[in-house]
Amino acid sequence: APIILMTLLFPALAYGVTMDDLVIRDGIYYKKFSTVPFTGTITESVEQGSFKDGKKHGPWVSYYDNEKLGSLRTYKDGKIDGPWVSYNKDGQLRFASTFKNGKQDGPWVGYWNNGQLSQKGTYKDDKKDGPWVGYHENGQLDYKGTFKDGKREGPWVSYNVKGQLQKKITYKDDNWDGPWVNYYGNGQLDSKRTYKDGKKDGPWVFYHENGQLSFKETWKDDEAVDGPWVSCLTSAPMEQTSGIS
Repeated sequence: APIILMTLLFPALAYGVTMDDLVIRDGIYYKKFSTVPFTGTITESVEQGSFKDGKKHGPWVSYYDNEKLGSLRTYKDGKIDGPWVSYNKDGQLRFASTFKNGKQDGPWVGYWNNGQLSQKGTYKDDKKDGPWVGYHENGQLDYKGTFKDGKREGPWVSYNVKGQLQKKITYKDDNWDGPWVNYYGNGQLDSKRTYKDGKKDGPWVFYHENGQLSFKETWKDDEAVDGPWVSCLTSAPMEQTSGIS
């Protein structure tokens, strides 16, 4: 009977310590009214894990209000270290990543709510690095290209939801540099442009959707130096948007 009474009077004794029982001072967790960094386990409905000397340490698990698994992650000395896996409320995998000493480092894979792969690539020292590929929700390829130290580098291509080529762009240090080619939804060439260090530089040619020349001009250091020459056909088409522009 005394045990039952104590449990009724002090529910925390039955359910353990919760995050509401802790306070954080200068990045260190303490139990309320304590000056000793907390070491122990958190056991509550939405989050469970352990602390060591006031810092998160070891496996941690979070849950949604519907008791579905939210995420799995591991901490070391207060920093995320190891796999981090996240799910949506329906139990569908959202992303899987890897951390090292608090920074993303290693493969990263993301998913749409329908389970289709959305993106995959690699992080290095918390920055995207190496090949990255994106997909539309219907599974069609969206884009592919390469990052270097968190910046887009080299050729990138994008496709529409039907799988048709939409854009081909070249990057240097995350700036457009080199050929930039755009296509209409019917596959016809829309425009061919040239950039240097993010600025318009070189010949630019635009076409109508029927393949006829619309106009052309030449640029140097972001200024037009020759043209434009405009055809006698209909006006130039509007530019299309792209996920990699």
